[in-house]
Amino acid sequence: MQTHCIAEQLEFEGFDGHKVVAGFDGGAITSDAGALLLRHVDGVIGLFDRVAACFVDDRDPTCTVHSVRTLVGQRVAAIALGYEDVDDHDRLRHDPVLALLSERLTPKRQDCAVLAGKSTLNRLEHGRLGQPTRYHKIAYDRQALEALFIELFLDAHDSPPEEIVLDLDATDDPLHGHQEGRFFHGYYNCYCYLPLYIFCGRHLLSAKLRRSNIDASAGSVAEIDRIIGQIRQSWPNVRIILRADSGFARDELMDWCETNKVDYVFGLARNPRLERQIAPAMEEASLLSQASAQATRVFRDFLWSTKDSWTRRRRVVGKAEWTLLGANPRFIVTSLKSERWAAQTLYEDLYCARGDMENRIKECQLDLYADRTSAHTMHANQLRLWFASLAYVLICALRRLGLAHTRLAEATCGTIRLKLLKIGAQVRVSVRRIKIAMASACPYADEFALAHARIRAAAR
Repeated sequence: MQTHCIAEQLEFEGFDGHKVVAGFDGGAITSDAGALLLRHVDGVIGLFDRVAACFVDDRDPTCTVHSVRTLVGQRVAAIALGYEDVDDHDRLRHDPVLALLSERLTPKRQDCAVLAGKSTLNRLEHGRLGQPTRYHKIAYDRQALEALFIELFLDAHDSPPEEIVLDLDATDDPLHGHQEGRFFHGYYNCYCYLPLYIFCGRHLLSAKLRRSNIDASAGSVAEIDRIIGQIRQSWPNVRIILRADSGFARDELMDWCETNKVDYVFGLARNPRLERQIAPAMEEASLLSQASAQATRVFRDFLWSTKDSWTRRRRVVGKAEWTLLGANPRFIVTSLKSERWAAQTLYEDLYCARGDMENRIKECQLDLYADRTSAHTMHANQLRLWFASLAYVLICALRRLGLAHTRLAEATCGTIRLKLLKIGAQVRVSVRRIKIAMASACPYADEFALAHARIRAAAR
């Protein structure tokens, strides 16, 4: 009778007169050699150090094995590499390449690895908001972490742009337990959180966790005021446009924009009054569609005000569209002048481009597990959301610094991970160097080498 569940050698079906055997005896081998690039990028943007500076560590230094900087680095990098759960780190703590994210090659104690396990990382994620306490020795500064996303965005530009467009959107974060702040949302038909995301192109500026029993635009004025205030401290002359769907077409937000010289273009929910306003255009579009047997659009530009929720009249653009399935009217409200933005151009070229933000949210939630908010408290789940968001920032920096004009220049975070980060390698440690021998057959070896060279040049 065998005494071990796994034999030393695993025998498979033979091939071409040869035995085929396998075994877990390869030594120091990793499947995440691309973590070297993440470490390389961090050396340029200083992400891990800057995040660690947002934490307060009140642990006894003589008893501390893993610094906050090591904890933050391994957690963010692991998410970027596809390890969403803290439990994964009980195995990852022994990975020879991920170990390079720590601050020393050998641990302080012989019974510990250079990286932390799940229990230590769990204490990080449940760190207190504000100041440490007797039983919670690690705390974090919420304002500093929120400001860091804007600092990273500003640092990514060599010079101030003339104009930027900020996209706002709310999305569902389904919950499967009894987390704090859990509510049922009728639109999404589930118990969930309702996080607010703000992007500028691919740059993530805000990921704010919220309860779902609120309006989609709740808290957006405070977030926009904070973000734009920080941006204008560095770029006082930049023109700013806010872009969002009809959930953000609220008088409070539009009034703030008009008062602070920020332009906006928001979707506007249709209603019978608006539909009557463009009824002649809909008739025109119907006749044109029947004549051409194709979908037809006719645009109308007019001033509009609600009966009681708006404090002033505003410019509204109506799209009278007749498709093969019938009428499809749509509306947007904007502060942009018709002299610069004609109705059709405003709708098709500027407003419709906001759909790309949906892809960025999918990257955060599907590729980088921003929806893994299973902790009991909201502040712990907010910290998990930020760690996933920082992993997004890290991969975006890799794309920006190292992958421009390559096959991966527009790739998603998931594709970059699959093609460039999940590379098998053998690790050999000698007295003078650590050699990571990556798979010779790696199909993206050229992109890896080019990214390394570009990031190295950016570090100088």
